[in-house]
Amino acid sequence: LLINDNYCMHRYIEIPINIISIEGDGFHLIAEGLINGKSARFVVDTGASRTVFDKERILDYIDNPEFNEKEGLSAGIGGTDISSFIFKLEELSFGKLSIKDYQAVAMDLSNVNNSYAMLNIPPVDGVLGGDLLYKHKAVISYKLKKMRLTPKQ
Repeated sequence: LLINDNYCMHRYIEIPINIISIEGDGFHLIAEGLINGKSARFVVDTGASRTVFDKERILDYIDNPEFNEKEGLSAGIGGTDISSFIFKLEELSFGKLSIKDYQAVAMDLSNVNNSYAMLNIPPVDGVLGGDLLYKHKAVISYKLKKMRLTPKQ
């Protein structure tokens, strides 16, 4: 599939998204991806400045990750300040889009997963945020329940 972006032709990848209702008056977008070849779930959050991974759940994907504490505190979901950690992720994939040697950030996302558990929604492994959405020119279609990502040229 091709799209025209400033007169340049780029290939894009379509990723299915699930739109989940949150207590009847709000919605979250969920995308499936792979972390080091293993299936993972992500909240798509256009308001998050950075893609982050749950510090505990990432242990299912990486043996003995080397976490380095990130200087300062990060604003977490809900505006609370929480510690975050930098680590190297070998591969992150969404469909045929493969991101290798990604400088990743981990933080405690238990508040998100605890909220989901109360609503009988399966847990997520991370939040797909603005850094990757911007870099890969994300286009989200609620109507088609798809997200387009453009591989970096």
